Amino acid sequence: MYAVIEAGGKQYRVEVGTELEVDLIDAAPGDSLAIERVLLVADGDSASIGRPTVDNASVAAEVLGRERGEKVISFKYRPKARRRVKKGHRQELTRIRISDIVVDGKSAAGERAKADEARKTERMRLEEAARKQAEQDAALAAKLATGKLETARPAGKSKDEAGTKAAPKAPARGRATAKAETKAAKAAKSETKAGTRATEADSTTATAAKAETKRAPAKPRAKATGTTAKASKPADTSDSGKTAAKPAAKPRRARKPVADEPTE
Repeated sequence: MYAVIEAGGKQYRVEVGTELEVDLIDAAPGDSLAIERVLLVADGDSASIGRPTVDNASVAAEVLGRERGEKVISFKYRPKARRRVKKGHRQELTRIRISDIVVDGKSAAGERAKADEARKTERMRLEEAARKQAEQDAALAAKLATGKLETARPAGKSKDEAGTKAAPKAPARGRATAKAETKAAKAAKSETKAGTRATEADSTTATAAKAETKRAPAKPRAKATGTTAKASKPADTSDSGKTAAKPAAKPRRARKPVADEPTE
C-alpha cells in the first residue's frame, strides 16, 4: 500500500517506513504528526483518488529531527551600472518517517506486521525442520560408524592370530651363523676380484710380448741405413779447416756522365 501526500506545497509518494525531508514544521524530534492532505491511496489493484483529497484517509508520521538543505547561490547584476548582488540560502527542513497509512479503517502498518509475523513464523518453522534433519543425519552417521567398527574388529583379530601362528614356523638364525655367512660372501667376492686382476695382467703381458716381437727385426736396418748415409757425405773442408771459398764480388758499374761536366 502506498499514498501520495501534500506537505509544504509539494507532493510525495510514500509507503510505510519511508523517510523524507519536508519544509520546516514546528515539532520536536520524537513527536507524531497526522497529515490530512492525502491525494491518492493505492492498495494492490484498487486505488482511491481524492477530489481533491481522499475521504477517511490519513497518514501518520514521526519527526526525526531538523536539517538544512544544500546551499543555493542567488546572484543579481545590472549591466552598465556596476551593480552586483550575491546571496546564499540554505532551506530549513524537517526529516520525518511514515509510520502508518489508514484508509476506511484499514491500516498498512497492521498488514505489514502480520506479513512480518508470518515470515518470521515460516523462517522459524524452516529452522526447526533443518535442526531435526541435522539430528537425524548425525544419528544415522553415528550408527553407520558403529557398524563399521564392529565389522572391522573380527578381521583384525584373525590377522593377528594368523601372524602369531606363522611366527614359530620361521627358523631362528643366530648371530654366529649370520657373521659366518657374511665372511664367506666377502671371501668369495675378494677371490673373484683377484682372478679378474690376474687375467688382466696376463692379457697385458701377452700384448707387450707381441709388440716387441714385431719391432725387433726393424732395428738393424735402421742402423745400417744411417751408417751408409754418413759415409756417402764428401769432405768439403780445406787445409785450414774452413769451408769452400766465397764467390767473387760483382764488378762495379760505369759512372754515368753528368750534364754539367764537359765531355771529351
